[in-house]
Amino acid sequence: MIVEWLFVPAAYLIGSVCSAIIVCRLMGLPDPREQGSGNPGATNVMRFGGKKAAAITLLGDLLKGLLPVYVANLLGMPMELLALTGVAAFMGHLYPVFFDFKGGKGVATSVGVLLGYSWALGFSVMATWILVYKLGKISSLSALVASVLSPLYAWFVVGDKAVVAASAVMTVFLLWRHKSNIRRLIAGQED
Repeated sequence: MIVEWLFVPAAYLIGSVCSAIIVCRLMGLPDPREQGSGNPGATNVMRFGGKKAAAITLLGDLLKGLLPVYVANLLGMPMELLALTGVAAFMGHLYPVFFDFKGGKGVATSVGVLLGYSWALGFSVMATWILVYKLGKISSLSALVASVLSPLYAWFVVGDKAVVAASAVMTVFLLWRHKSNIRRLIAGQED
């Protein structure tokens, strides 16, 4: 039982590894915290580093959400612990211990967590993001709509209260981290 509970802090530490900073250092790009929006995430990396750097960052952020949950799931851990493991990885991305607790907004990492809970859940959220993006061409709006719908999807796809709660917690934090984007969306000024 003690070994199982080590998954939660381990997931937080894995989530704390900032893909954007590592990718930018390896590719000789500027620190993403000092460029563009200052956010260490794939969207900001794309602004100054291009599609390849952004794609690698996106994959890294997604995997650090997926892998802890997927491994815990493979080991047959209870759903409550699985839910906590996912939230811990997500919180590590938002508040990374290795980078002064200043992390990204959490979109890709949350999708990775949701994929770890259920492939169908993760793909439902990704499909929503793609659909909203095709209609509006605004990345932040796509992320917000997909995130707001994720607890509903979790209820119908997984049907477990712990996973629904974990999805809801991630949604609240995603909304909080996107508050400046929300203000710009309301003002009609979001790119």
